[in-house]
Amino acid sequence: MQFLLAFIVAGPLVGAAAALLPAPPGLKGKSPEQAVLRHGVTVTGVILAAAIALTLGFDHDAPSRFQATTDISWIQALNVRIHLGVDGISLPLLLMTALLFFLCALYSYFKLPAGPSPKAFVALLLVLESGTLATFAVLDLLLFFLAFEMVLIPMYFLIARWGGAQRQAAAWRFILYTLLGSVVMLLGLLLIGLNSGTFDMVTLASDNGRELSHSTQILAVLAIGIGLAVKTPMWPLHSWLPDAHTAAPTVGSVLLAGVLLKMGTYGFVRILLPATPDGMATFAPYLGAFAAVGIVYGSLACLALARKGGKGDLKRLIAYSSVGHMGFVLLGIATMTPTGVNGALFANIAHGLITGLLFFLVGALKDRYGTADLDTLAGATGAALYGRAPRFGALLAFAAVASLGLPGLAGFWGEMLALFGAFDPAEGLSRPAFLTYMAVGAFGTLLTAAYLLIVVRRVCMGDPKAASAAPAALADIQRYEFAAWTPLAALTVLAGLWPAVLLGLTDPAVQKLLAGGNS
Repeated sequence: MQFLLAFIVAGPLVGAAAALLPAPPGLKGKSPEQAVLRHGVTVTGVILAAAIALTLGFDHDAPSRFQATTDISWIQALNVRIHLGVDGISLPLLLMTALLFFLCALYSYFKLPAGPSPKAFVALLLVLESGTLATFAVLDLLLFFLAFEMVLIPMYFLIARWGGAQRQAAAWRFILYTLLGSVVMLLGLLLIGLNSGTFDMVTLASDNGRELSHSTQILAVLAIGIGLAVKTPMWPLHSWLPDAHTAAPTVGSVLLAGVLLKMGTYGFVRILLPATPDGMATFAPYLGAFAAVGIVYGSLACLALARKGGKGDLKRLIAYSSVGHMGFVLLGIATMTPTGVNGALFANIAHGLITGLLFFLVGALKDRYGTADLDTLAGATGAALYGRAPRFGALLAFAAVASLGLPGLAGFWGEMLALFGAFDPAEGLSRPAFLTYMAVGAFGTLLTAAYLLIVVRRVCMGDPKAASAAPAALADIQRYEFAAWTPLAALTVLAGLWPAVLLGLTDPAVQKLLAGGNS
C-alpha cells in the first residue's frame, strides 16, 4: 500500500520524462506521434489501475485513519517531511482524478487538439496528473503548497498552446490570478507552521488549533482562504474561469472542472477546518454568504447566455454553471457540520463526474458543428440532436438533468446535504443567516433547472429537416467517445442510486476531522 501510493504520485512524472524520449523502434507504430499518445494512455491507465488497487486494499472499516502512509524526513531545519497518506476524504478524489486523466488521455489518442508537438502535450498532461494526485495525497503543508503550484505551468501551456480563440489572454489571466492567490496562501501556511512548530497536517488536525491564538487563526484563514477561493473558484474571485474554459481544449476543460477546482475546496476541508477551527468559525458566515451569492450569480449568468439572442458559448455557460455548483460545496463547508461537509465532498465528486462529461460532450459538439455558440447551434428551429444524432442528444440531456440535481443521480445528494447542513449549522454560527443562505441556495436550484432545460430544448429538440447549423450528415457517438464517456455516466448513476458507497468513506473521516482527531 505504501508503494502503491508513492507510485501513484511519482509515476506520472517518470512517464512525463519518458514521453520526451525517442520511442523504441518496436513501439513506434504508424508514427512517433501515435507512439507518444499511446504512451500517455498506457501511463494514465497504469496509474488508474494502481489507484483501483489502492482502493481495493484500503481498510474500509477504518476510513478515518490515514492509510498507505509514508513519512520520511526531507528538510530537517524546517521540520518538513515527505508525508503521504489517504483517508476516506482523499481516496475518492484520488480515484476520480486518476480516472479523468485516463479518459482524457484515451480521448486525446483519437482526437488530439490542434497545437504543437504531441510529445509536449502528453508530457504536460502527465506532469499535471502528478501535481493533482500529490495534492490529495500529501500530509505536509509545504508539500501541499508545492503540489498545489505544480499544476499551474502545465495547465497554462495546455490552454496557451492547444487552446482556441483568445487562448493567450485566457492563459495569462488563469496563471496571474492563481499565482497571486498562491502567494497569499503561502504566507498563511507559513504562519500556521511557524506558530505551531510543525507543518504536519495530521499533527495540526489532532491539535485542533490549540497552539494557535485566535488572531493567528483569523489571519491564517484569511490568507489561505483567499488562495483556495481563487482556485475553487468562489465568487467574486471567479472571473478567470469562464475565459480559461472557453479557450481551453476539450480535455483541458474536463480536467480544469473535474480536478483542479477540487483542489481549492479540498484545502478548506483538509487544512482550515481542523487546524484553525476558531478562525473558520469567525469567517464561516461570510464564506456562506459568498457561496450563496455565487450559486445565484452563476445561474443567472447561465440564464443570460442560454436565452435566444444571448450569443452564449456553451463552454462558457458550463463554466459559469461550475461557479454555482462549487457554491454549494463552499456552503456545505461553511456550515462546519458533518452533514454539510459530507455534502460538500459528495458534491465535489458529483461535479467532477457530471461537468467532466458535459465538457466532453460540448467539445465534441463544437468539433461537429465548428462552433459552440448556442444561437448558431440552435438556429431558427433548434439543433435537433434527438433526430440527427439520437444517442448524442440523449447523453447530453442525461448530463444536463444530472447537473440540475435530479433525484437518483449524483448531483442530487451533495446539494441536498449542503442545504440540510445550512438548516442546522454548527454551534455558535448564526442560524438565521444560514437559513437565509439555504433559501437562496434552494432558489438557485430552480434557476439551474431553468437554464439547463433551456439548453436541452434548444440543442436537442427541433425539426431535423429544418436544422441548418450542422452538416447534412451529423455523426452520432463514435466508439472512442463511447469508451471515454460511458464510465462517467455510469458512475453518475451509481453514486445517485447508492450514495452510501461514497458517504460510508467520507463520514467517519469527517466526524474525526471536525472533532479534532478525537473520534
